[in-house]
Amino acid sequence: MQFLYKVIGHPRFHSLEHRLFSTITFVNAISNIVGSFSNLSLENGQFLFYLNFGTGILFLLLYFFSRFKSIYRSLYWPLMFLILGFLSVNIVRNGGSEGGTHYYLIPALVIGVILSRNWQTTVSAFLLCGVVTLALFLIERFYPDWIIHYSSAEERWWDVLGQYFFVQIFTGVLVMILAGNFHDEREKSENLLRNTLPETIAEELKREQKVAPRHYDDVTVLFTDFKGFTQIAESLNPQELVSELDVCFRAFDRIIRSCGLEKIKTIGDAYMAAGGIPQASSDHSVRTVQAALEIINFMNDWKRQKEAEGKPSWEIRIGIHTGPLVAGVIGTEKFAYDVWGDTVNLASRMESSGEPGRINISGSTYELVKRFFACEHRGQIKAKNKGLVEMYFVDGIMPHLRDSENELKPNFLFESQLLELARSGAEHARAVS
Repeated sequence: MQFLYKVIGHPRFHSLEHRLFSTITFVNAISNIVGSFSNLSLENGQFLFYLNFGTGILFLLLYFFSRFKSIYRSLYWPLMFLILGFLSVNIVRNGGSEGGTHYYLIPALVIGVILSRNWQTTVSAFLLCGVVTLALFLIERFYPDWIIHYSSAEERWWDVLGQYFFVQIFTGVLVMILAGNFHDEREKSENLLRNTLPETIAEELKREQKVAPRHYDDVTVLFTDFKGFTQIAESLNPQELVSELDVCFRAFDRIIRSCGLEKIKTIGDAYMAAGGIPQASSDHSVRTVQAALEIINFMNDWKRQKEAEGKPSWEIRIGIHTGPLVAGVIGTEKFAYDVWGDTVNLASRMESSGEPGRINISGSTYELVKRFFACEHRGQIKAKNKGLVEMYFVDGIMPHLRDSENELKPNFLFESQLLELARSGAEHARAVS
């Protein structure tokens, strides 16, 4: 497969149209150049050899411009005229309708339709192929002397047999490569959909053409925000700003994925993720706090690196809350998996009520993670539009549950207790159902 990608282009870097053009020109070039030698046994073989070999070189030149110069859209009509011109001369000089070359007029039209970019071009390709086909048969009907016939019935039999099998092989190879290109394009589209939506949600969307909103009784939502981002953004050009955000958010993505959470979205310099959706789980609150600790650690390392380079940096606040919410996909354009409910609002308040470099969690989240993490009780703190809310700072993993050499790394006891938590949650879910 890697060899094929080197020949016709990789789906990640080349469009389907581009790969199809490279495929068609390459296959035509090879078939004409290789097939030219089979004509040497015919009485009229020398002319047909030069015709096939010369047009093969021209096909190879078109392939070169497409594959290595990315010039292909402007070469559509040169390609079509080259194909039909070659076939017309070949038919007239090789037995007319008695031969087998006219079989290639069918894949010629197929090529024209496949590479067409709009209905006007498609109609033009149909008309051109129809005119060429009609002209060839009219020439044979009214100007039969223009046709160079076979020297014997045996020569015709062998040539037609060869042409018949060769057009099958040519069409088969072309269709196989085209099918591979379409498969790659479908995989690319599905990967893009899976990267946009959770896999189960993407499958439901493909199957049902919509996603029914689902209520979850227990989800942990994480919000992050950068302190001083607006001020620092004024001192950076847009490219530098986006580049630094990309570095941070890529690291967050990796951490969120490794902890089994679901990224929801980014809004400016804010990042939102959730645990316990779309697949319900009983360990999501612990995994979410674990992810938050890893994010804090990354940001500390990133900040030290920027300070060592004499570059501006920012600090992060993280807020976490656990509760019920609704998740799903709404609308018909630019699908996005999102969450709604008071749990989301309260998680945002946890972030805004926190401090730079700290993880601020609600009382409901604390009750679910207190076995695993050392927390500092902050008391009841007023949150905007929420009144007084119990809040806690997470200091880290409990000393007896963390690795002796890496305080961010859970030890075997931590994982075994978490596994037991997940198992008991699964048993409870089965009992309820």
